Amino acid sequence: MGIDQIDPSLTLNSQGRVTPVDVGDVCVNYDRVWFTSRGLPLPKSLRDLARPEYARLLVVENPATSSTGLAFMLATIAEFGEKGWRDYWRELRSGGVEVVDGWEQAYNSSFSGSAGEGDRPLVVSYATSPPAEVIYADPRPSSAPTGVLTKTCFRQIEGVAVLKNAPNAANAKLLVDFMISKKFQSDLPLQMFVLPARLGTEVPPEFAEFGATPKDPYSLEPRKIAASRDRWIEQWTDTVLR
Repeated sequence: MGIDQIDPSLTLNSQGRVTPVDVGDVCVNYDRVWFTSRGLPLPKSLRDLARPEYARLLVVENPATSSTGLAFMLATIAEFGEKGWRDYWRELRSGGVEVVDGWEQAYNSSFSGSAGEGDRPLVVSYATSPPAEVIYADPRPSSAPTGVLTKTCFRQIEGVAVLKNAPNAANAKLLVDFMISKKFQSDLPLQMFVLPARLGTEVPPEFAEFGATPKDPYSLEPRKIAASRDRWIEQWTDTVLR
């Protein structure tokens, strides 16, 4: 029922127990006008973001309360490893990074590049946020007001599965089939601003024109995340908030 049409690069489980539904990249976004008007070069990497001139411009989400915040924390762990990621966050903290509870507050209040009137021109958001800025704008601009730092991205794959001994397994399997159907998959981009997992699904042209496709986004094995997530969040909280 369509499982053979799912992009094999998105496989979440070697036994096929979890079916990929969509994929998105969590990345640092920047306010184009802010950087252009001040002549400040863009940061190019996670390491750059910890420099004092950039850390004080960045707003991030708490990984304990936000999926985007969690993804960004995981990106730093993937880059700096168990021995170095907390030191990286100490640098961000001392440099003046702002931490908020969730994406909406970060993007719509603290960030300077969207509808809000914040003072932070760098925010943890999505690779598909610039297309959203264009699609929802009235009047519609010819270019996106925001951009993506593609070397800061963490790949986020969402999937669905039927639980063992589920009381209504037959209908649950039908739901999984529906979620990877052409109809459902083609509706994902403009409903959730993620990319469909089904190969050959048409995506609105704004995604290619204004969005970003990181060549080598950060990732971690799902098993490793599941085993260590709670510990990492506690360590992050000790390092950044206490």
